[in-house]
Amino acid sequence: MRAKIFRNTLTQLHQFFKNSHGNPMKVFLFSLLLIVSPYITCASELNANCQAVLALRDLSVVPPVSDDSFSTSTPGTIRPFFFDGLAYKGKATRVFAWLGIPKEIGSHKKIPGIILIHGGGGTAFKEWVERWNDQGFAALSIAVEGQIDKRDTNAKQGTIPTGWKQHAFSGPYRTGIYGDSDKPLRDQWMYHAVADTILAHSLLRSHPNVNPENIGVMGISWGGVITSTVVGIDTRFAFGIPTYGCGCLANAGNQYGNALGNNMVYREIWDPIHYLPRATMPLLWQSWPEDKHFPLDCQALSYKRPPGPRLISLRPGMGHGHAPPWNHADSYAFAKSVIETGRPWCKQTEVTTKNGTAKASFNSSKPFETAVLVSTCNLGVTGSRHWVESPASLRYDNGLWTATAPLPKDTTAWFLNCKVGDLIASTDFQQITPKGNLLKVTPPPPDINQRLSN
Repeated sequence: MRAKIFRNTLTQLHQFFKNSHGNPMKVFLFSLLLIVSPYITCASELNANCQAVLALRDLSVVPPVSDDSFSTSTPGTIRPFFFDGLAYKGKATRVFAWLGIPKEIGSHKKIPGIILIHGGGGTAFKEWVERWNDQGFAALSIAVEGQIDKRDTNAKQGTIPTGWKQHAFSGPYRTGIYGDSDKPLRDQWMYHAVADTILAHSLLRSHPNVNPENIGVMGISWGGVITSTVVGIDTRFAFGIPTYGCGCLANAGNQYGNALGNNMVYREIWDPIHYLPRATMPLLWQSWPEDKHFPLDCQALSYKRPPGPRLISLRPGMGHGHAPPWNHADSYAFAKSVIETGRPWCKQTEVTTKNGTAKASFNSSKPFETAVLVSTCNLGVTGSRHWVESPASLRYDNGLWTATAPLPKDTTAWFLNCKVGDLIASTDFQQITPKGNLLKVTPPPPDINQRLSN
């Protein structure tokens, strides 16, 4: 965008010099105008694109579906179908999905629901729907790259790069790390991925067995990036669970930072940090310290932006993939607590370091069993550091659980984990400067509403 504007400016300036007959005042004024106008044009275009992204929140009309029996899906059934997405390059698109309704609805007339968004290399997973059905949730798993759930790795045509079969009404698929930023906004993959998620939400809200006010969204890896973005756009969601994926990736010291450091479209339009201040619903942020894709400091900058309640769960050795979040209880327990009480089952009330000791307090509806300190003495990208677990003391007093542990010498980063059964409640991720003080980050940019009102 900037390069195109700069080339146009040079062309106009060259042409004016030829016609100005050497008048210095004319040359000065016109040069000043050309210097300023590209920035005005650029800012105006960016704001227009941000407005277009925010306008996706208006996709509240129920999209047409390929299976007329969608609204009459009976308990205990899981079925595949397509629903209509947004047009892509003037052509109609559809989204492949799996819908599952739990066997036992019980005495409740309407049950909670969840939208499930896969990560890179994934698709709409029937198994993921089954797992949430087992927890009493209606689940809608969607494929956001124009694919179905059948592989054909030998085919030279008709598949997306990850090997899933591409259907006839496919929209765009992901190209690298926001590799389509040079395309018009409405042709970019993230635009359609966010729209597909919001349309799926509107669709699930229309199901007669689902409570429209009790629907959450969960995404894994790239699905976590989508979730981090969409919860700040579609604020109808009752809760959100971004797993691994987050915002602030232009600052990452890995492949994401390399790809996005100079990508103004990501920095100014697509970074979830701009939209997260609008997300007031409870959020669960899941990851693990060894994750090489989404650094913990980028995640921390993301989860400190929304004003609503948050729960952090950082599980050492978790692994990066679709299965690990399915196989642990954190997402299910979080969703149930929000549906039942309106808030997460656990809340961090304090996290400090003083005289070489880490300390954190939690208000928890579940009795903690153990606590551990997870720390590192290394620098660099968090996923490439060596992390060590050491015992922490745990005590309960006056309604609060408090964990404390001495920090190993030369600790550069740490967090405390409190455990009950398979559940983990973590403190916010903490970094320490060489002088021993908690690292202070630069002030975050204004949220999208502030930007657009200026």
